[in-house]
Amino acid sequence: MSAPLPPAEPMYLPDPGQVARARATDFIGWLARERGVTVPTWDDLRNWSVTGIEDFWACVWAYFEVKARTPYETVLTGRTMPGARWFPGATLNYAEHCFGEPRDAGRVAVVGHSQTRPRVELTFAELAEQVRRVRAGLRRLGVERGTRVVAYLPNCPEALIAFLATASLGGIWASCAPEFAAPAVVDRFGQVEPTVLLAVAGYTYGDKEIDRRAQVQAIREGIPSLEHVVHVPYGGLDLADAVPWPELAAPAEEALEFEPVPFDHPLYVLFSSGTTGRPKAIVHGHGGILLEHLKNHAFHWDLGPGDRLLWFTTTAWMMWNTLVSALLVRSSIVMIDGNPLHPDLRAQWRLAEETGATLMGASPGYLMACRKEGVRPGEEFDLSRLRQLGVAGSPFPAEGFRWVAEQFGSRVLLNVGSGGTDVCTGLVQGSPLQPVWEGEMSGPSLGVDARAFDEHGRTVVGDVGELVIAAPMPSMPVRLWGDDDGRRMRDTYFSHHPGVFRFGDWCRFSPRGSCLISGRSDATLNRGGVRLGTAEFYRALQDVPEVADSLVVHLESEDGGMGELILFVTLADGLALDDALRARLIARIRDTLSPRHVPDAVMAVPAMPYGRTGKKLEVPVKKILLGADPHEVASAGSLMEPAALDAFAALARERAREAR
Repeated sequence: MSAPLPPAEPMYLPDPGQVARARATDFIGWLARERGVTVPTWDDLRNWSVTGIEDFWACVWAYFEVKARTPYETVLTGRTMPGARWFPGATLNYAEHCFGEPRDAGRVAVVGHSQTRPRVELTFAELAEQVRRVRAGLRRLGVERGTRVVAYLPNCPEALIAFLATASLGGIWASCAPEFAAPAVVDRFGQVEPTVLLAVAGYTYGDKEIDRRAQVQAIREGIPSLEHVVHVPYGGLDLADAVPWPELAAPAEEALEFEPVPFDHPLYVLFSSGTTGRPKAIVHGHGGILLEHLKNHAFHWDLGPGDRLLWFTTTAWMMWNTLVSALLVRSSIVMIDGNPLHPDLRAQWRLAEETGATLMGASPGYLMACRKEGVRPGEEFDLSRLRQLGVAGSPFPAEGFRWVAEQFGSRVLLNVGSGGTDVCTGLVQGSPLQPVWEGEMSGPSLGVDARAFDEHGRTVVGDVGELVIAAPMPSMPVRLWGDDDGRRMRDTYFSHHPGVFRFGDWCRFSPRGSCLISGRSDATLNRGGVRLGTAEFYRALQDVPEVADSLVVHLESEDGGMGELILFVTLADGLALDDALRARLIARIRDTLSPRHVPDAVMAVPAMPYGRTGKKLEVPVKKILLGADPHEVASAGSLMEPAALDAFAALARERAREAR
């Protein structure tokens, strides 16, 4: 599988003014002054960050003045994965780093935008006071080091307050968005055996009121370990037999203190999508997340005091945890709850204008929808504070790069990245010091030894391979919950390439270091030994007006033949898939890609299945077509639209009847 290299000339060159002001530039100067490390360019810094990983992360620690109650003995014990251990001996607390210095007290830390209630703003001082009170309230409920606290909450300030209060005590946090159905929540929270649940009774999505009382009751019944339920008021509904939030957050005499915990002590548990089996419970540690997010937010996202991060997310996605960490670098955050497209497609741009966002995150699907509908954000809104547009979640086509450049020119950096729940950060992305090539991510993140491996475990450049991480990084999972002997951890990440973290994406690094992600490796199409990326098909059909969405799967042949390649399409309203349109789609794929990409069948379905983080679910569809039970490959609660798999299940039954 191969893809053309991007144009020789970048579409964006670093702006000298932004380079001079960038926090990465300040870090480069600090390295020279304080450590005698000469890395004058981004490429020099990036190469040093993976060849001298111990020195790099020690310098990140020192540059950001990490507060440790006891010092570390060494930076890293061994580079063997799994098993590498970071900063042994150090004790610290992530939450202690989120409130700034006295000079930050009066600045806004959080803007809560909701369709359920009026806007909420908290300064750093007000946030600290709320955390102090809720911390005392959680202590009254028995929360201490190691206690699990879970939240069935929207992306609202109370979720942030409860998380920081839990972390300050050394408790362990996990969260789920309230749109998840009870079985999906129990599948996740039940694994960690929590004692405290925070929940809402309902919320508003757009102009629709959602009642979640029955779901909360089912969650309570499904998790025997729960001892307390706290009701966070959000709308007009109430939860019976629950501790009211005002009682939890009542005035208290206790000071805001921070339990010092080991570097790898669990901070929170993130869950995989649950679309290929029971969700993995991925444990992330205080120190690893602290260092990784300090590095990421300052050097890649260029955030600092006075900046503001706006990135739509829910509490079920790792982007929520990443959003929260902007507080570490004294940037403020916008917490968005509700329908991000309400009342119209321009809602997020309007909010970016209202809140003065300096970095706005968006999904590829959202930006491509704006392009299709003729939205012109650079002209329609005052986005003069915006310096960076972050894009993540799925592949972003070259047409999207061109559209962003048309809207903002070189004033706004387009930072397209890819990462995931497993490391809770970006593995490949850009920065103010890097150029941007059309259709490509600028390169591997600092401190991430990201490479493309061929099937023999060899590094390849210029050809497509599987994305791996060849050296330890602090935010790799501490462990998987319940995996006492480490077997599931090894099987999940290290069984394919021993000692190397297998991430599961197909990618291609160009000789200049830029990167193209072409789809999940477990969803790869393999026709006669040639790998085809699913993202290539979607890009080819992106501008076909009749096609609202598409999904492609390859069913391998048992005899080693070409197998069956099936293209599914969802059509624009009122259209039907006739022979003429089918022929046009096939011709488009042949002309845009190659004859090998031509599908054996093109079929229309009412809707495409997506997980709640917005990822298209090719693997569950493939498993269903091969005979798996739809309920086993994807729980209804993990899907944006549970009925989206029905058409594929019906097709599987029909194919099974024909085979008999």
